[in-house]
Amino acid sequence: MEFQIDPGSRQPIYRQLTRQICEAVARGRLLPDQRLPSVRELSRRLVVNPNTIARVYTELEREGVLHTRPGLGVFVAAPRNDLSRKARNERLAAALNRFLTEAVHLGFSANEVVETVQEQVRQFHWPDDL
Repeated sequence: MEFQIDPGSRQPIYRQLTRQICEAVARGRLLPDQRLPSVRELSRRLVVNPNTIARVYTELEREGVLHTRPGLGVFVAAPRNDLSRKARNERLAAALNRFLTEAVHLGFSANEVVETVQEQVRQFHWPDDL
């Protein structure tokens, strides 16, 4: 998996990389138990401070996206459902509200949004697909 950093972006480098890793996991380009490059290796490849990479890995481990195996490296974590159904529904509803607000402001119709969502859903790796 190749990651790319845009130094001219207004988004901090660690957020760019965090987003790319999360999206790669969600789309099935990074699979559970797949090893990620070491902090040193990825920092060299991207020409980024190793502390930035360490911060990304630590944050994603805290969120349950990655896990560290001492002496072996950083790996993609298996999906987990440690939040209650209610908590997961609340987080999903909040994310959908942000998304739908943006769609309304961009002038999309409800049908256009539904069609676009259906197209995008097919591009992701869902837990039932495992």
